[in-house]
Amino acid sequence: MSKKYSSDVLIIGGGLAGLSTALRLADQMKVAIISKGPLTESASLYAQGGIAAVLDQEDSFSTHIEDTLNAGGGICNPEVVESVIKRGPQNIQWLIEQGVLFTRESGEDGYGCYHLTREGGHSRRRVIHAKDATGKAVEMTLGEKVKHHKNITVFEDHIVVDLITSAKLGQTGNQCRGAYILERSSGKVHSFAARCVVLATGGANKVYLYTTNPDVSTGDGIAMAWRAGCRVANMEFIQFHPTCLYHPKAKTFLMTEAIRGEGGKLRLPDGSSFMEQFDSRAELAPRDVVARAIDHEMKCLGIDHVLLDISHKPANFIRAHFPNIYARCLEYGYDMTKDAVPVVPAAHYTCGGVMTDINGRTDIDGLYAIGETACTGLHGANRLASNSLLECLVFSESASKDILEKLPTYILSKHLPDWDESRVTNSDEEVVVSHNWDELRRFMWDYVGIVRTNKRLERAKSRVDLLQREIDDYYGNFRVTNDLLELRNLAQVADMIIRCAMQRHESRGLHYTLDYPETMDNYTPDTILIPDNYSPDTAISA
Repeated sequence: MSKKYSSDVLIIGGGLAGLSTALRLADQMKVAIISKGPLTESASLYAQGGIAAVLDQEDSFSTHIEDTLNAGGGICNPEVVESVIKRGPQNIQWLIEQGVLFTRESGEDGYGCYHLTREGGHSRRRVIHAKDATGKAVEMTLGEKVKHHKNITVFEDHIVVDLITSAKLGQTGNQCRGAYILERSSGKVHSFAARCVVLATGGANKVYLYTTNPDVSTGDGIAMAWRAGCRVANMEFIQFHPTCLYHPKAKTFLMTEAIRGEGGKLRLPDGSSFMEQFDSRAELAPRDVVARAIDHEMKCLGIDHVLLDISHKPANFIRAHFPNIYARCLEYGYDMTKDAVPVVPAAHYTCGGVMTDINGRTDIDGLYAIGETACTGLHGANRLASNSLLECLVFSESASKDILEKLPTYILSKHLPDWDESRVTNSDEEVVVSHNWDELRRFMWDYVGIVRTNKRLERAKSRVDLLQREIDDYYGNFRVTNDLLELRNLAQVADMIIRCAMQRHESRGLHYTLDYPETMDNYTPDTILIPDNYSPDTAISA
């Protein structure tokens, strides 16, 4: 039987953005967290490199700001960039106070005792980390605190079907009232009422055949916000991580950028290096440059991978700095202290998303979006390495403050209508879902990948249009399942990526097209998509 739940705040997603927001609110109100799988199973969990912040006396806010703006290709919002970076140190301190154990370099007190590494695009060492498993250290620490907080209720193994808004209920205004949520184990759809809802569902990179992301990264928050009436921006800017381990059994194992930051070299099968031919920064160039260089060499030479080599460094150094990666590579037959490791680019980060203001507010009252789900203006056309976890922390802080201030003005609807299944049946053709899932991810990789053309985008658009019609027909006739909901969301975000890419007639940051290889002087700052049910009355300023 379907159930009804209510809370002050409903947080959808169990990554760093969701967990930190929950902990910052729970002392003052009741919080519910929806997790598609086990709590903490998110892209945050697999973040290896660390968190970028100005923590060293040799560094400065102005330098971190400059590095971020340079990586962002002119699309960043300078006000947002400055705000996020200046609040970085206090948010790192907050994590330390929560009990996160970052890697130490000496026995001194203060930030000087922490080891800082450097990644591509950074002009200074400023990435604080927990060895090579920062995301895991942060997620596990915050996850334990969340599970033991008396005001937080965690619903694992649940996936959101759609948001509930006042407009959908036939009421005045445009406020988020909660969500319909599928309990995956029972197949029942429950209604969750809340004064406000926070989308922290991560990115959409499972839309591609090859990705570093876990299976839960299916663009759920972006798709459901769009269907509810929120604008979405800059979806053409998909970051491909240059170095994912190339092995049939490795699936999504990431070789952190910190390996290149500590002296790792990219080589061709004959042992020669090649990055110097593409950028003066060589291996420390931003990710889009490195990914395109690898893609170029693979296509020109007809090879299926390149090599990442740090074997020239002392073996003890490698094992100390990258213990988890070293152990994992050994499982697949590669000894990093002796061997170069085969790598390929893979879809890694969604720079676009649901448009928000500096407090995480969206175009719908009471609906917030933070983390990779959101387009805040921080990343622009290309995310600077390790700025993502920083964004999660800073926007969880600002969104929490805004929610605390505005919560009394938000209405709690305790009598939401039940989910209507009166006109649907159980599916007798599950193969339709699995086939469309595979087709979608393959044509997105082939046609909307690292290098694009008008013809490839047109082919992708015609295919995604057909798939969406089939999925909508299927959705309207059969009971919802986890796979159907994820496929529906993936097709929606795929369409957004294609449409945004078709609108940008230049190459900028992560969007590179052979038909418009130059970067324009006169350009559109943001590629904004507006849904049919968009309401300007409650919209944030663009």
